[in-house]
Amino acid sequence: MKHTLAHTATRQLTSLALCFAAATDLHAADVHPTFQPRASATPQAGGPASRPNIVFIFADDWGWGDLSCHGHPYVKTPNLDRLAKEGTDFSRFTVASGVCSPSRTAVMTGHFPARYNIDGHFAWAKNNAQRNMPDWLDPKTPTLPKMLQSAGYATAHFGKWHLSNDMIPDSPLPKAYGYDEYGAFNCAGEQMPVHEDADHAIAFIKKSAAANKPFFINLWMHEPHTPFHTVPKYEWRFPDMESREDQIFASVLSHADDRIGHVLDALERLNLTENTLVVFSSDNGPARSARPAKLELSYDTATGAGWGIAASKGTTAGRKGYKAALFEGGINVPFIARWPGKIAAGKIDNASLISAVDLLPTFCELAGARPPDGYQPDGISQVTTLKGNATPTRSKPLFWRMDGAWPPKADAPFHWATYAVVDRQWKLLSNRNGSHTELYDIAADPLETKDLASDKPGVVQEIMSTLNQWKSTLPEKPNSDVFSAERSK
Repeated sequence: MKHTLAHTATRQLTSLALCFAAATDLHAADVHPTFQPRASATPQAGGPASRPNIVFIFADDWGWGDLSCHGHPYVKTPNLDRLAKEGTDFSRFTVASGVCSPSRTAVMTGHFPARYNIDGHFAWAKNNAQRNMPDWLDPKTPTLPKMLQSAGYATAHFGKWHLSNDMIPDSPLPKAYGYDEYGAFNCAGEQMPVHEDADHAIAFIKKSAAANKPFFINLWMHEPHTPFHTVPKYEWRFPDMESREDQIFASVLSHADDRIGHVLDALERLNLTENTLVVFSSDNGPARSARPAKLELSYDTATGAGWGIAASKGTTAGRKGYKAALFEGGINVPFIARWPGKIAAGKIDNASLISAVDLLPTFCELAGARPPDGYQPDGISQVTTLKGNATPTRSKPLFWRMDGAWPPKADAPFHWATYAVVDRQWKLLSNRNGSHTELYDIAADPLETKDLASDKPGVVQEIMSTLNQWKSTLPEKPNSDVFSAERSK
């Protein structure tokens, strides 16, 4: 049915500014080596032109089915469709968690987030303490932007942070992690308005191009996370939706897609398209209310007022579960990569099992950046995969850990798994104590339709042994250097 749009637009807080500030100096964690770049980790032979610029676009709660090129019935994403047409669409990519903070930790570090006791989203300090979590990712940890900085890249982060939280005022700012410039929200300090991400990215691209310097940009978009910050222009694109909730959802995705298009257009205007790798993905699957919810406004301390969870209409295109689940609906998300002349145009890769922990070694190989001594990623470089050599099985296992509820709840039937493992073509899910497991041939059965645990007990036993060995390497609790003073209040 039609809706009157003019009176329904949500206003963004406009008095907020970019949080560019000095970083907080903290002690190093003793679990991983601190970042000391090698003396040889400088720009490699061939100069900046021989290495690609990298723009990594990371959406928030964008489900695999929420693109028009993936068959969504009413969401329109012409700019992402263009990216897929000019690049390769990898349909089997998975992130390292079903929720945002651990997923982002994996991208930043190349490690499974459980290595840092980051199993859920960063919240209030006392809530973090109750969940045996730190209050932020240790800034002394080796990170992707630090490694790229050491290789001569200009580095920037624009958009959502959530490697701490705006509710933790003494947390380190993004610049402490290896960014030359940033504007962010869900961080300490003042919050960048959510719709300004692309404008700042474009300004940084122009600045880096003028300096003839290769650049790396994290463009971590808010959409389609709650609250939904709608703008009339985009609501008016969808006047005849079935419901007001559908209209809100479609409008915020359309707005995000337009901003992505602005970045792609800027690369084109500056003649940088041919030497820029652009990757689009999402931090986890789509959010859904566990029970019917009334459409109403909600308020977020970092981003302001907007529409609440009732407008979360994201889809998984047949995958089990949603956000916060370790089934594919929670972790199998869009992944589109474009690098003209290097990555095939218009191709769909339905086979390659790529993970978010692979991004650090992949980007570092492309940039000629070498990690510090002692650093070992949990992922592997996927450069040859991006260039067309499909990899349908994993030679190095993947592990997940997050809080699962056993026995399954009626309103959350796919949120029971605490652990998951992908080893070769197998995916095993387990509850906390291992009393219930499910096994899938994830290469042949990507939608997890047939549980093979009872048919292949030997495989279950073998992978459970691998899981238990991995669990034995994890810290029992975070290092106290990553605790906020807020914990004692």
